Amino acid sequence: MTGSERLNFLWIYGEDLYPNLACYGTPVVQTPNLDRLASEGARYENAFVTCPVCSPSRSAIISGTYQTSFGAHQHRSKRDDPLPDRVRLITDHFRDAGYFTCNSPGPPFDRRGKTDFNFHVENPFDGKDWSERDQGQPFYAQCNLPDTHRDFRRDPERPVDPDAVELPPYYPDHPLTRADWAQYLESVQVVDRKVGQILDRLDEEGLADNTVVFFISDHGRAHVRDKQFLYDGGIRVPLIARWPGGVEPGTVSDDLVSGVDFAPTTLALAGLPAPDHMEGQVFLGPDAVTRDEVIAARDRCDGTDDRIRAVRTHRHKYIRNYHPDRPHLQFNAYKKLQYPVLALMESLHARGELTSEQARFMAETRPAEELYDLDADPHELHNLAESAEHAPVLEDLRRRLERWIDETGDNGETPENPAIAAYWDDHMAANFAQAMGERGLATDIAPDDYLRWWEEAYGTA
Repeated sequence: MTGSERLNFLWIYGEDLYPNLACYGTPVVQTPNLDRLASEGARYENAFVTCPVCSPSRSAIISGTYQTSFGAHQHRSKRDDPLPDRVRLITDHFRDAGYFTCNSPGPPFDRRGKTDFNFHVENPFDGKDWSERDQGQPFYAQCNLPDTHRDFRRDPERPVDPDAVELPPYYPDHPLTRADWAQYLESVQVVDRKVGQILDRLDEEGLADNTVVFFISDHGRAHVRDKQFLYDGGIRVPLIARWPGGVEPGTVSDDLVSGVDFAPTTLALAGLPAPDHMEGQVFLGPDAVTRDEVIAARDRCDGTDDRIRAVRTHRHKYIRNYHPDRPHLQFNAYKKLQYPVLALMESLHARGELTSEQARFMAETRPAEELYDLDADPHELHNLAESAEHAPVLEDLRRRLERWIDETGDNGETPENPAIAAYWDDHMAANFAQAMGERGLATDIAPDDYLRWWEEAYGTA
């Protein structure tokens, strides 16, 4: 095929985004452009990433390889290390095939967009915008829209009423929670507006019919029990695919999809072979196959050292906590500084005012294993790991995890360099102290006092 006949590819990332879109059934939020994209393509109900925090997840997505397989699993701890020779990025393969590769944060497409890989690589993209390509040259582009990352981008044109939002039961129903959730949904609307501008540009430039568009996220919501954890709130993401002539408009798929599948699928649609190092599989097009499970892994997140693994099928979720002696909520400076509901939950927990489901997440220890029936318990509140009735399911998912660890060579088995842990402990503690000082607050501020500060900041006092 000539360059003008070859398909173009566009990945649009909404950062830190769960499928809280109108087309996925979220009330209140208005997402007409993403709803339109879904009506013109396929909406996937069961898409998950391999890590609930940005740099390991993005490393897996761009390479089609689990972050645990090539040492990119400890969040931001390997940023200066070169990519192993055996692993190449999807952009390398597209360049080899004559494509122009680019990355921007979306409109106005005037600068380079976020990469945030957990490795160092020179020039992962050729430029910032597909307008820079040679005439007739096909392109692979990313638009990384940052608005749903904290701090949330407000939408004054379409404010969301905090009293109208629906909260997961693992968060306290409180004015502060509602205000924070409403701001999150407003940021989703800002992303939607930018998606509309991107789609309109494809139409105006005559590219829409020849461009495969994927709308995805690097991981789930930036809320207390979601981001950085392997519950669905942290790893489930929206996935919408528009492929004119290749996908029946209005398709809704129940297939399980993993973040490592995005790269090999995109290459397959371009007629390019997936390299041996890619561990994902094709979920769209004539080469598509279906999954029985998705695997997710969480390791270090900035200053918080941890190791958690999960296996998710359509119905069940198995989580293995390798440090059950530690609380879920080990100190994390990022969350302490950015998450008002964390301050709320710490205050209410100290007063004994959380529900039993909410309080369980605040406990000083956690179970070594967790098992959830997602049909009966979609919010993952009732751990069935000790249920005799569910023992066969537990054993099956244990075996699946062990097989994956063995087959992929999970680097989480190798202890982290103590010097890295020491660096993060010191670095994050210093940053936290500085940030709290700029707020006029002590680092050991009492939970009730910190809650009052957040309530004043959000206007909910």
